[in-house]
Amino acid sequence: MCGIAGYIGKKQINKGAINNTLRLMKNRGPDFQDSESFIVNDTNIYLLHSRLSIIDLEERSNQPFSINGCTLIFNGEIYNHIELRNELKKLGHIFTTNSDTEVLLKAYIEYGEDCVQHFNGMWAFAIWDEKNQKLFLSRDRFAEKPLFYFHDNDGFYFASEIKAIQSLRQIPFQIDYDYMKRYLVYGYKFLNKTQQTYFHGIREIKFGSNASLDSDINFIHYKYWKPESNQIQMTLNEAIEGSRDHLLQSLKLRLRADVPLAFCLSGGVDSASLASIAKKEFNYDVETFSIIDSDERYNEYDNIKATIDDLNCKHSLIHLNFENMLERLQDLVAYHDGPISTISYLIHSMLSEKINEHGFRIALSGTAADELFTGYYDHFNLHLYEMRNHTNFQQYLKDWQEHTGNYVRNPYLKNPLLYFDDQSIRDHNHLSSSEFASFLKEDFSIEITENRYTDSLLRNRMLNELFHEATPIILNEDDLNSMRYSIENRSPYLDVNLFNFANSIPNEHLIKNGYGKYVLREAMNGTLNDHVRLDRRKKGFNASINSLFDFSDSDTYDYFLDTSSPIFDLIDFSSIERLINSNITANRHSKFLFNFINCKIFLEQQL
Repeated sequence: MCGIAGYIGKKQINKGAINNTLRLMKNRGPDFQDSESFIVNDTNIYLLHSRLSIIDLEERSNQPFSINGCTLIFNGEIYNHIELRNELKKLGHIFTTNSDTEVLLKAYIEYGEDCVQHFNGMWAFAIWDEKNQKLFLSRDRFAEKPLFYFHDNDGFYFASEIKAIQSLRQIPFQIDYDYMKRYLVYGYKFLNKTQQTYFHGIREIKFGSNASLDSDINFIHYKYWKPESNQIQMTLNEAIEGSRDHLLQSLKLRLRADVPLAFCLSGGVDSASLASIAKKEFNYDVETFSIIDSDERYNEYDNIKATIDDLNCKHSLIHLNFENMLERLQDLVAYHDGPISTISYLIHSMLSEKINEHGFRIALSGTAADELFTGYYDHFNLHLYEMRNHTNFQQYLKDWQEHTGNYVRNPYLKNPLLYFDDQSIRDHNHLSSSEFASFLKEDFSIEITENRYTDSLLRNRMLNELFHEATPIILNEDDLNSMRYSIENRSPYLDVNLFNFANSIPNEHLIKNGYGKYVLREAMNGTLNDHVRLDRRKKGFNASINSLFDFSDSDTYDYFLDTSSPIFDLIDFSSIERLINSNITANRHSKFLFNFINCKIFLEQQL
């Protein structure tokens, strides 16, 4: 895990801008920093790297890393580097390091741009290929590692973080207010459905994509991998055993490191399964880190304690309080180059900080299990629709009525047959958007769309959540929060082999006996403690805004309602005043107020 940045174009970038950019990248890689530059006719190429040492800690693996006229800067991990190294040795390659960095570059030398088809991992990298006079860039299949870019007449800039691009360019970016309104009105799930970011002109290399530029700065951007969902005939037992085998293999690969790993532990099945596999299957010395919220809606202490007791592992419990929360949020907004997408990632930063304090360089999290194995309440409604002609439909419906319906709070999802009349309904994903739009001083609305991957309504929804809605935002926040404290975040559920298998499981097996993630729960039978494994409630990694900010405190109250803030050029003051004075209890209002304070902080920091 590292930081990368670079430029190709006609412009010359001075040493001061290079040094400032490396300084801004220091959190991403405190162990070593360097840069390389090249000139081809009147085209300049700059490559910057900041290293967080994870595999082969020796100087020999520092970057930029060069072999035979190819120079690499790389952020991420190629988890199957040992297997790939052995394949390349058979083809005559000789290695001088034990790093995945050298494996990546030699794979490129051997296979060209198709090298990415051989990788199981997470990555964002750039290679200057002197022989072919091109800059080659790539981003992993699930977009775990960030790769932003800006392309104008002066050339092409790219980096792990937006601040690095701005530093190299030495010209401030303009705020995209429409994108900010999208966040305020519709929330985080709709942020990744557009090419926009919080700054005009800043874009991302998309998931599963490569790009290249020649010395004339011609830009080619293409997909090397597209997700598919092809259900095949298999028994429930085959689905369970296959999921278990693939998850164990994924975690085994992601335990590879020359530094110790920590586990983020919530009260859910996803993260608890990873910690339990590591301890019970691989005899790993597990240490967990958890957030405890006193708000009963989000308090997962009982489940967290059940896993800690079952594993008898070292652990740290972080209790939420008001202390310095506003200052923490201001620091994070500045580091993230934009608003924090959800309350979860304000409190997640406390985990990263604590993990860093304990000397860890890697944290494993349960990201994307919900999207692979049906972890959201709307998946139950969609599953019922998929099972509408199944011989066991009445049993599926009865299970929902006896179990799931008791926990659902969303008014749309309280109807188990929601999709029977309207398969396109998505209103439950943007509750109260019309109310929040009315808070703005100008009219604002967006078209609600989703990508088409498959005819299965349930699977298509899950793939949209994984690649366009929930997971991309989570990964971006995970990356920035972790790197703020020089921590590498790993997500074992985002393994291409596990993904392919999970998307081949027949729909009928996904939910059973009123349990979402039924296949995953059964795959963990005997490994994960039953207190967590059989808990039907989904609280999620979240918190109430009342657990973070004390509105009875006059300083806090006055800060939120400071009329001199530029946020009130966008939002009606009286609407916010009324909301803050209403003793916030509704989750949707809590989320909106969090979005509001993020935008307020962000705009004030741009002054």
